[in-house]
Amino acid sequence: MSVLPGAESWSHAGAAVGVLLCHGFTGTPQSLRPWGEALAAAGYSVELPLLPGHGTTWQDMNRTTWQEWYAAVDEALTRLRGHCSTTFVAGLSMGGCLALRLALERPADVAGLVLVNPAVRFEDRRLRLLPVLRRVTPSVAGIGSDIAKPGSVELAYTRTPLHALASNLAMCADVVPRLPNVTQPLLLLRSAVDHVVPASSSALILRTVSSSDATEIVLPDSYHVATLDHDADRIVKESLAFIGRLPGVGGETT
Repeated sequence: MSVLPGAESWSHAGAAVGVLLCHGFTGTPQSLRPWGEALAAAGYSVELPLLPGHGTTWQDMNRTTWQEWYAAVDEALTRLRGHCSTTFVAGLSMGGCLALRLALERPADVAGLVLVNPAVRFEDRRLRLLPVLRRVTPSVAGIGSDIAKPGSVELAYTRTPLHALASNLAMCADVVPRLPNVTQPLLLLRSAVDHVVPASSSALILRTVSSSDATEIVLPDSYHVATLDHDADRIVKESLAFIGRLPGVGGETT
């Protein structure tokens, strides 16, 4: 299956400090590419993989599972660790859930987490009908491109594949009970207005993880895909400051 133009994986071989970026559900690396390029310009090594089933067709995604998406970011982290002494993981939306799972499964390889509107909890009551609905129809209207900035568009599916959505919820069910085992430093950036993921998802993470170093920043001028929105520069600035102040990073990006 050919990949949509602009949806390709992207990487940069920089210094001994690396950052893995994880994109969201039905999205592509395009939503995080400016962030990744800013990290690379600051001297960091960057991995930004395209998750299986993404960047092609929603029908293709409906044939994939969260285990395959997780395997892709796990492999990307291994690539980073091959030439980096310190690695961080960042994620948007579902990518935040993937990042948290990496922190749980590979704590020695994740020095810190940067989460943007992380999706681990949903409040849409229609999700209760998902077990039945996905047997009746393969997809519903898409959730992509929730962006306040005029002219900014996310490269994402216009349909939400329901079998894949059920798998995504299963991943959340795997991660949420184990959040108390997350101890890494954490920077969480949350949009004040988000039409996809409720604020309670971020609140759940912040009150449950065991990280002694945990910071929340509210983004006032962006919707869900904040990495392509008015606060994109703020995300870059805050993530660079967060990574730069942690032990083992200073001086390694030059």
